[in-house]
Amino acid sequence: MTDTAPKSEWFVYLVRTKYDALYCGITTDVERRFQQHQNGTGAKALRGRGPLTLAWSQPVVGGRSFASKLEHKLKKLPKKTKERLISEQLDWQDVICVKEG
Repeated sequence: MTDTAPKSEWFVYLVRTKYDALYCGITTDVERRFQQHQNGTGAKALRGRGPLTLAWSQPVVGGRSFASKLEHKLKKLPKKTKERLISEQLDWQDVICVKEG
């Protein structure tokens, strides 16, 4: 028997808090996850930091493993670089090549 169920598409996303901080996460459903964050049932790091805005999201090819690696990479980037990503001055695929720090 073969598994014919479609693989879940993963997304990496950035949420902006009322303090202008950026939170990075991954999910298979950006709208649902963002709603969880807004309702206070998502990441503890975002509780009490609303209102929140979904600043950026991007589908990731390569499954959960690659999405997690990209999330880790994004979390290590300086805020200035993340802002360039949000404003589309930096292509998200180039993030993999951006120096950390």
